[in-house]
Amino acid sequence: MNNKQLTIIKIGGNVIDNSANLHQFLLDFTALPGDKILVHGGGKIATELGESLGVEAKMVDGRRITDIETLRIVTMVYAGLINKNMVAQLQAKGSNAIGLTGADGNIIKAKKRPIIKFSPSGGDLEGTEIDYGFVGDLDENSVSAETLDRLLQAGLVPVLCAITHDGETQLLNTNADTIASSVAVAMSALYETRLVYCFEKKGVLKDVNDDDSVVREIKANEFEGLKEDGTVQGGMIPKLHNAFEAIKKGVSAVYIGKADELMELGSGAFGTKMLK
Repeated sequence: MNNKQLTIIKIGGNVIDNSANLHQFLLDFTALPGDKILVHGGGKIATELGESLGVEAKMVDGRRITDIETLRIVTMVYAGLINKNMVAQLQAKGSNAIGLTGADGNIIKAKKRPIIKFSPSGGDLEGTEIDYGFVGDLDENSVSAETLDRLLQAGLVPVLCAITHDGETQLLNTNADTIASSVAVAMSALYETRLVYCFEKKGVLKDVNDDDSVVREIKANEFEGLKEDGTVQGGMIPKLHNAFEAIKKGVSAVYIGKADELMELGSGAFGTKMLK
């Protein structure tokens, strides 16, 4: 393994949708030492543009259905407007960024999600067949670590949006959290890799009503107990499950915290750190 450290950071809509927050985050991101990769989602802009064009967002079980019209919109917004705006801002801040989809350089090849039939435990959706449309799922062979490594060695900072491809001309919409995790796992063969998820909370909280009750470290063998006592619940469960899966596959550490505290990364005061 390369002894150099690589930091992969994923940001979501809570940062992207606020220009002041985004400006500050990109300043902090630029100031982080070492090699880094930024992965971003889409925020509200794709939904707002879709509505203005008469394309209504369709959700099933909390997941977006990506029909062909929605795919056109998210490609324009994620790969175009948001990605290039972010790259331009990073250039102005002294970070030599390059904005990419999974199709560029064949960096991320996905597989179109098959039609899913909900099992008997699927509640109201029991027995329903759901076609998520042009949604891409990833596996252990999806990410070209060699190509990303060449970009990093050239002094570039890859900025990856949530658009991938299937290698046969079809673009696909892929969850940005999944992209960040898959890239981190792939790059861990070449670098000491840490993965950072920035979201609206300061980390995993002992008390959801107290922003300062951050659990600073969680080990894999503590995860089940934290679920049982209710410290980890709701949407945080899949986040942490994915975090520990990434660690199991070679990522050195995964952090979950607030974007505006990014400069605390490495000091022990940023969010929650997941360990083996």
